[in-house]
Amino acid sequence: MVKKKLAHFAENLTFSHLFQYTQLDLLQEFPLKGKWHSGFFMNENPVTLELGCGKGEYTVNLAMLHPERNFIGVDIKGARLWKGSKMTQDMGLKNVAFIRTRIEHITYFFSHNEVDEIWLTFPDPQPQSNRINRRLTSPVFLERYRQFLTPGAVIHLKTDNTMLYRYTLMVIRENNHTLGYASENIYDEAVNHEATSIQTFYESMFRKEGVPIKYLEFSLKDEH
Repeated sequence: MVKKKLAHFAENLTFSHLFQYTQLDLLQEFPLKGKWHSGFFMNENPVTLELGCGKGEYTVNLAMLHPERNFIGVDIKGARLWKGSKMTQDMGLKNVAFIRTRIEHITYFFSHNEVDEIWLTFPDPQPQSNRINRRLTSPVFLERYRQFLTPGAVIHLKTDNTMLYRYTLMVIRENNHTLGYASENIYDEAVNHEATSIQTFYESMFRKEGVPIKYLEFSLKDEH
């Protein structure tokens, strides 16, 4: 197991679409900040982030579903990111990149109006009351996203966690953000929705166990 993980770490270094930066590295400006379109994707297509992407399966599947968009998965675990990076290389996908970093450092990687959409797929709910600001839908994180999101950009949340779902609804309402869609069980909705077209490995397990998959779609209040 250790040898396999080390081999994956070594292969990660060969992927031109996987960027690995430590906090020390970020003392110098990330070279693609503000230049993702011209410096990496070589097009002006909209950019979608998946934050806390794990193995990158959702990022890769979104990229296959929407070749007219660019996708960037972000996670801190290199062993997880290997799978999505390997899939991207093997399939020859040109609209996918990955960043290995902590999400609290996300503003180091993107500039004003550079990102058009965010997906949060089954993030850690951080249930302890003293970790509220670590929730990826907390006002602290939403204000970080604001620094690089385009006006009206959509944020998607998929979760099995009722507390996180209700907490996020509260944040949306208390801060006058725009709620576009809310469901306590998206698979029970009689609509063909993008949120049901892709399932992660754990999402499939949750569904088999009868766990409702909750979904929110919202955009940040315009402060201009």
